[in-house]
Amino acid sequence: MNQEIQLIWQELLTDLTTPVALWQFSIIACACAIALAINGILRTYVMRNAPENWKIGIGGVNRVLFPLTTLILVQIGKVALGHWQHTSLLQLAVTLLFAMAAIRLVVYAVRYILAPSGLLKTLENSISSLIWLVLALHLSGLLPQLLNALEDVTFTLGKRPMNLLLVLQALFTIIATLFIALWISRIIENKLMQTEQVNMNLRVVFSKLLRIFLLFIAVLIALSAVGLDITMLSVFGGAIGVGLGFGLQRIASNYVSGFIILLDKSMQIGDVVTIDTHYGIVSDLRTRYLVLRKLDGTQVIIPNETLIINPVINHSFSDHKARVQMDILVSYDSPLELAMALVSDIANRHPRILEEPLPVVLVKGFGESGINLMLSIWIPDPEEGSALLQSEIYLEVWRAFQANKISIPYPQREVRIIGELTGLTSHA
Repeated sequence: MNQEIQLIWQELLTDLTTPVALWQFSIIACACAIALAINGILRTYVMRNAPENWKIGIGGVNRVLFPLTTLILVQIGKVALGHWQHTSLLQLAVTLLFAMAAIRLVVYAVRYILAPSGLLKTLENSISSLIWLVLALHLSGLLPQLLNALEDVTFTLGKRPMNLLLVLQALFTIIATLFIALWISRIIENKLMQTEQVNMNLRVVFSKLLRIFLLFIAVLIALSAVGLDITMLSVFGGAIGVGLGFGLQRIASNYVSGFIILLDKSMQIGDVVTIDTHYGIVSDLRTRYLVLRKLDGTQVIIPNETLIINPVINHSFSDHKARVQMDILVSYDSPLELAMALVSDIANRHPRILEEPLPVVLVKGFGESGINLMLSIWIPDPEEGSALLQSEIYLEVWRAFQANKISIPYPQREVRIIGELTGLTSHA
């Protein structure tokens, strides 16, 4: 066991039933109380009055403020109390508080980078467990022995001698660098998405390109930090190129199609489109697929390649408003002009129908059962659907027709029998 850790445990066991431990417990309790008070002041006053763009940074500080404040106060008490007695319990408390601050900060950063999902919860638990495991190994004095054992596991990579400890350090460095790159990318992306002067598609493109660029730079920095030759990437680049050429053609096509759609502005978030048999609103544009939210609440994932090779109806490409046409049937013996005026007045009074272009009532033709009318209206929000709107208008038309004695015909058939019934009977 590490001599320093062994000495701490021996002093702790010796002082546990003496006033020495009581002084240390008192310092820890006072430090926790002061830290809780400072944390409450920050949460109550600062977070409420802080600008919106500051709250992310303040939220991160708020999460680690309690363990860091307690750690600083305990450290001050440890230095002051160390002139008269042992401070093993305070040293142990400092180590635990440092681990708590690290866990809270890393978990907050992971939640900021990743969207809520099962993977996020698993990652949080894994990071917390890993930090507590390292801490337990350190406090038990087994960490140096474990590191020496990993260092003794040697092998060669090409012409370079390697060991398992170096590999683990390299993996940790790469993961940490990628983590920092994703964090910076998320901060810049949030700033960029709030820039209303830039087109939404360009904002999405810039954010995606920025993330790819930062991840590429992070990989280069990580490989250089662990001492690996960056020219090795050319081998992997060639392998990726061969893979794209033979096995990943559709995936590469989807990614290229995604950037084409984002750059040519043929489709934007919020557009009302019909793709194949799916009608809905574009809720998200990704580099590989499009997310279409249908009016019933379901979401359809459509690969970007489908949008390039198949026709797509964009109902809000040049203008966001959409036209709705409704068929109405009136009997031949009803006043036609009055029926058209009633329908037009009902459409003009509906709050959701635009005044420009004006609602129009047209005579489509003369059917078998009555006169076919068509009401043509325009709405500013096609993403909200038109079923409820048509139901409300049809109900008002029905009430108006009932009040003005205008009948809505239904199919009827007249059956005429040629010949006398008696003659048919006698013949039978």
